[in-house]
Amino acid sequence: MSTDEVRSLLDERRRTLTAELERLTAPPSDTASVSFGKRVGDGTTEAVERLATTATARSIAASIAEIDRALHRLDAGEYGSCEVCGGVIPEARLEARPAAGTCVDCA
Repeated sequence: MSTDEVRSLLDERRRTLTAELERLTAPPSDTASVSFGKRVGDGTTEAVERLATTATARSIAASIAEIDRALHRLDAGEYGSCEVCGGVIPEARLEARPAAGTCVDCA
């Protein structure tokens, strides 16, 4: 895969993840109420959903950071080199995970 193809793929993935993160972190509607009461109700359900959403948002933010590191390595001419051992990251791994910063052994 060429450098331009990798950059395009990473940029597109970053745009998709950023849009999803913005959707997940949008302020709740004015009618939403959150509480942890003794009975399971709409407020409790909403609170549990927000906890799950927070975990998902953190995961997406981590993926965006990984993509940003890959784009930086691409600009620095270091893309495809393992951040840990300095070895070559196999092409098959980069095709499966274009933002991968480590070889299989170091992952």
